[in-house]
Amino acid sequence: MRYNIRGENVEVTNAIRNYVEKKIGKLERYFDTPPTSDVNVNISVYNDEQQIEVTIPMTNLLLRAEEQHMDLYAAIDLVVDKLERQIRKHKTKVNRKFRHQGAAKHVFAEMEKEAIAQQQQEVEDDSDIEIVRTKRFDLKPMDSEEAVLQMDMLGHAFFVFTNADTGTTNVVYKRRDGRYGLIEPS
Repeated sequence: MRYNIRGENVEVTNAIRNYVEKKIGKLERYFDTPPTSDVNVNISVYNDEQQIEVTIPMTNLLLRAEEQHMDLYAAIDLVVDKLERQIRKHKTKVNRKFRHQGAAKHVFAEMEKEAIAQQQQEVEDDSDIEIVRTKRFDLKPMDSEEAVLQMDMLGHAFFVFTNADTGTTNVVYKRRDGRYGLIEPS
């Protein structure tokens, strides 16, 4: 993994950098082959509270966690625990699904061979409606359960995906009552 560690209102010392790389590097034990993706780490300090945000984009999976704590090293430990839970949850879910369908044993290892390419583009418009950010990403074929899992891992309220059964673009979203909804084209 390649590390991109940034500090906001804090200097990232060699000790902090080494601790982050050591702790996040332990996540490699969950993969058959070490992932080649970038690890984006943002460390910030506001009002004596340390915040760390870690994003690891991989094929068909985006691991993201953030944590706040008075102690930076404790925050790092807590964010790594969150990432471990996400990996175990996703690995169990994927393996259960493919075992149920009779697929190969090492499906999860194949999923992370390439990193997700994300492009961000700022767009300005002269009208009253201003689009301030555009995201482009590949829609991976998956079922609605996988899409809900991805949405929960990202911490978003909705997730756009290609339905593996129908081949159409669908959206899953979290409802106010805590349950999930699915939008399909007619």
